Amino acid sequence: MKKIIIGSHNPVKVEVVKEVFAKVFPGMTCEFLLHKAESGVADQPFGIVETRLGAANRAGACHEAFPDADYFVGLEGGIEIIDEEYWVSAWMCVQDQTGKQGFGRSSAFLLPSAVTDLIKEGKELAEAGDVVFNETNSGQKGGTVSFLTNNIVNRKNFYMEAMILALIPFLKPDLYVDKKDTHNEINI
Repeated sequence: MKKIIIGSHNPVKVEVVKEVFAKVFPGMTCEFLLHKAESGVADQPFGIVETRLGAANRAGACHEAFPDADYFVGLEGGIEIIDEEYWVSAWMCVQDQTGKQGFGRSSAFLLPSAVTDLIKEGKELAEAGDVVFNETNSGQKGGTVSFLTNNIVNRKNFYMEAMILALIPFLKPDLYVDKKDTHNEINI
């Protein structure tokens, strides 16, 4: 049985990890444990570097807390500002016991100015979405993307593909050899 540590208690994120592991590794029996892992970045990350780092930090915090587990998962949503427009995307990080990491990134969507204005005032995306869409705790449900797409895409759908992509190095380990582990000898 493989032990997977998920760096979140958010039910949407937990469901994504469980479903993706079942889909990607269909014969593998898994035990999932939840850990409130700190991201080490701002509560509302901005830019791909900070958002990706938040996912990696969460996976690393899971590894520190449960060093005997097999996989450690961090998920982080963030905002990118492109030409003064606010775009939402998410990064996933999966780490194994050896420290090998896989990353996946979601697609992105443009936020409307009503949400963007609240973020500029200091609100996080989930808080701003709750205000604009008259919702409570939308970050634990379908998320802002659900409201903007009439629930055609919800937060779970939005994260699924990125989580699958984060597992590629573990699906094809022969193609993703850690550069530190290879020996490049020069024959003269």
